[in-house]
Amino acid sequence: MAFTAVLAGCGSMSRGWLTAIATHPLLAGRVQVVGLVDLDRATAEARAAEFGLAGIPIGTDLDAILTQTGPDLLFDVVVPGARAGVVESGLRHGCHVLSEKPMAASIDEGRAMIAQAAAAGRLHAVVQNRRFVAGVRRIRRLIDSGALGELTGLNCDFFIGAHFGGFREDMDHVLLLDMAIHTLDAARFMAGKRPRAVYCLETNPRGSWYRQGAAANAIFEFEDDVVFNYRGSWCAEGANTSWESAWRITGSKGTLLWDGEDHFEARIVDGDTGFFRDLKPIEVPPPADADQTHGHASVIADFLDAIETGRSPETAGSDNINSLAMVFAAIDSARTGQRVPIAV
Repeated sequence: MAFTAVLAGCGSMSRGWLTAIATHPLLAGRVQVVGLVDLDRATAEARAAEFGLAGIPIGTDLDAILTQTGPDLLFDVVVPGARAGVVESGLRHGCHVLSEKPMAASIDEGRAMIAQAAAAGRLHAVVQNRRFVAGVRRIRRLIDSGALGELTGLNCDFFIGAHFGGFREDMDHVLLLDMAIHTLDAARFMAGKRPRAVYCLETNPRGSWYRQGAAANAIFEFEDDVVFNYRGSWCAEGANTSWESAWRITGSKGTLLWDGEDHFEARIVDGDTGFFRDLKPIEVPPPADADQTHGHASVIADFLDAIETGRSPETAGSDNINSLAMVFAAIDSARTGQRVPIAV
């Protein structure tokens, strides 16, 4: 089945969406882009020219373009503050909507989106593309196998000096809202546990080129006494980690290390004597499904498959709000200096 789609928000992020739609084998022939919308018409026209979309409707008024084209899908790539209105418009026009992250600018907005999608009988999901990388899927599979024993902790470091320019440098809580959402969602997926509470310290280190909140340290409590420690900075120069962070995951039988790229080390206890127990290496299994390891393309493909089969997409808003709740609870904790329960 081929779907028709309008894409709203033609800034730099839209290039990744349109590239995946046009070139990735998982999406070949599945999506026809029939309209582009941006507050700056020239930006939308430039993106249309770049991807050979000349002749399709282009405009600054989303409702008008949706009325003109009547698409199956709305791809929401707008800035976070505009997301609620864009999602509402798409659902009102009968579209299934796939949004960039974060899902919403508040928990209340997220709840409203879930209710609107249910009322419209349409799907709304979020592009959490980081959970669709091979390393994250491999870790989830290893944890589920029980090879590390019972999961006890997840620890990650994210330190990158990223000079984006543009709206991010003027955002409140820029690390937690715009980047940490990826890492927190990945941790929730890896663990397979619900988050319960958080204590967070947010800072803007000396030399930061962001206005506010470029760094954070957070301790998340998951169910079953699993602890997730997050340390991150978007203004840390000199030794960048992977965009996927560097991870140490502990279980009752052993530990897994992942550099966020291609290097894994996993060892479990092999003996019951000695001050330090003997260890043996174990293999980290490949992903269960290679089609789920292509980032952006895999998210879109999963969304399309869900529409066709009637199931819920993996990153449905009704689930992703749990990751969003982790972010806003961390922000609340940073503001108050208190441990904050996580609830949706």
